Amino acid sequence: MLSNYQRYRLYEMAPGISIWGSIILCITLSFWKPVAMMYFIIVFDVYWVLRVVYFSFYLFVSWRRFRRAIQVDWFKRLIEEFPLWVEKINVVFLPLYNEDWSVINSTLQALLKSSYPSKKLYVVISGEARKQAHWNDLQKKIHEHYKGSFADLIFYSHPSGLPDEIPGKGSNINYAEYQFKAYADARGWNYAAIIISVFDVDTVVHPQYLAHLTYMYCQHPRPERSSFQPVTLYNNNLWESPAILRIMAFGTSFWMLFSLARLDNLVTFSSHSMSFKAALEAGGHAKQIVSEDSRIFFQCWLTYHGDYEVTPLYVPVSMDTVRDDNMWQSLKNLYLQQRRWAWGSENIPFLLWQFRRHPEISWWKKTVILFHEWEGKWSWAVVPILITLIGRLPLWVARGDIRQTALFFNTPHVLEILMTLALVGLLSSVIMSMLILPAPPSGTRHRQYFLMLAQWALLPVSLIFFSALPCLDAVTHLLLGRYLGFNVSIKKRIA
Repeated sequence: MLSNYQRYRLYEMAPGISIWGSIILCITLSFWKPVAMMYFIIVFDVYWVLRVVYFSFYLFVSWRRFRRAIQVDWFKRLIEEFPLWVEKINVVFLPLYNEDWSVINSTLQALLKSSYPSKKLYVVISGEARKQAHWNDLQKKIHEHYKGSFADLIFYSHPSGLPDEIPGKGSNINYAEYQFKAYADARGWNYAAIIISVFDVDTVVHPQYLAHLTYMYCQHPRPERSSFQPVTLYNNNLWESPAILRIMAFGTSFWMLFSLARLDNLVTFSSHSMSFKAALEAGGHAKQIVSEDSRIFFQCWLTYHGDYEVTPLYVPVSMDTVRDDNMWQSLKNLYLQQRRWAWGSENIPFLLWQFRRHPEISWWKKTVILFHEWEGKWSWAVVPILITLIGRLPLWVARGDIRQTALFFNTPHVLEILMTLALVGLLSSVIMSMLILPAPPSGTRHRQYFLMLAQWALLPVSLIFFSALPCLDAVTHLLLGRYLGFNVSIKKRIA
């Protein structure tokens, strides 16, 4: 009979076992049964070409919705269609650690310039006691520049060393949420009327975002049973960043656009909004894990017995790439950021553990949500390696008799044709990257646009070293019980 600890550890090991098992099995079959592996690679590549076409279709569907959404005057529609919008209370949570003033200033400037009245916006900024001197300095600057600009500016200092939490964004937000609960209680506010937006501190909102959010919240038949996920664009400092960082930034934005259009596996990611009532009933953002942004969705989904969803918002928010002062540090930051995101595999054992406690949720719903979460991490780690490396292995190690077969001679040609067809995905990425490219800084030369196109030649390198490997690193840590803490993504801009 397994103890609770042993059972949970088994669940934690499962994602790593499935990923490493797949890679090892493919390598083994390449040597042991190369013919079978050649057939498998061809079938898998056909499947992946179809997935690429599927992805490209939904990417452009989402882009069209995005282009339409940013052209709408959402505040005008809000006040015309929902006169009771004034009863909603918008609160923005900005957890920070050691960010520069320039980053925070641009975030607050964007909130101030929003079409939604800043005098109806509550801004909660939560710093860390372990960086108290820096935090005190920032509070003075924020007061100096923004006092009286919003309905209220609320400052909290997250103490270090609180029980049952790890240092990081999740514990910072959790503390701020419960401090703000006391603030709301003192004013007699209805939690269901409070819309909270939990942003990374570098999140620059589109001028229409808050109005669009409030409109969608008012329009939703049960807004307390939904999170609201915007398009995330990593383009605040895109022109200043190295090519690899730009490719990965575009890739993340494309993945979010694709997910918003599909809906069937949409989970909150990074900056998101939701009802304060739902956040509190689900226990607040998790304070003892790294991936609190996605976990809060699963917490709500379980709290409401599978009756919880994510509503897409096609008005974007913009964030920074993990650019640093030199190339190598920027690449290191990128690797650590990708590994932290891949650490979201910790949601898989969480779900497996919680399913036993929620018999009221159908097994079909459980299977679907678990499959999407698990398959996403499996594809993240395995597919780039399978397509770029292992896919050719059976051809390299095949015995002499196999080398004389028609299958051996035709497989390279078939794979070449399939990979050529898969270029539709690359072409879609290139086109989309130019469509969502932010305006360049003054003085930008025309040749830099050419570099924005040429950078996509680095895609295979980025997929292996800054996508598959960080994910393998994360699931291996989880497999071995070597838990990762919260790695703060360093984000710097050229002054």
